[in-house]
Amino acid sequence: MPFLINIEDVAHVIQLAVAPVFLLSGIGAMLSVMTVRLSRAIDRARYLEDNLEKLDQKMRHYAHIELKVLWRRARMIGAALTLCTISALLICSVIGILFVGGISDAQLGTAIALLFIAAMATLMLALLVFLVEIYIGIATLRVGPR
Repeated sequence: MPFLINIEDVAHVIQLAVAPVFLLSGIGAMLSVMTVRLSRAIDRARYLEDNLEKLDQKMRHYAHIELKVLWRRARMIGAALTLCTISALLICSVIGILFVGGISDAQLGTAIALLFIAAMATLMLALLVFLVEIYIGIATLRVGPR
């Protein structure tokens, strides 16, 4: 007996999978924004480290403080990136299981729901961590001469 899949079933599963695919696009955009922020923090830290010897004692002290803040921000962005990536992987799992459930008789609704809830929880946590990083960046903002 050949393995046949009804085209209407596949079309229905594709319709169900569209929303998670759009969610993946949004997560991808967030990953891009976070990666840019991480790159800028790393670039600033490298600049400070490369120029520490050129600074006088007072400015070197401020540079060390800024490096500590940059390290904390980089760790937070890294955590947010990790959580967003986990969320994206969970969404991919949801899409895969939707297709498996759509072409088989397996009852996978509970698994899909739990994976989706986990994806949303990790995405929410990622956004909260990212928000804290933004607040740290704003709190340490310095404008003008010291």
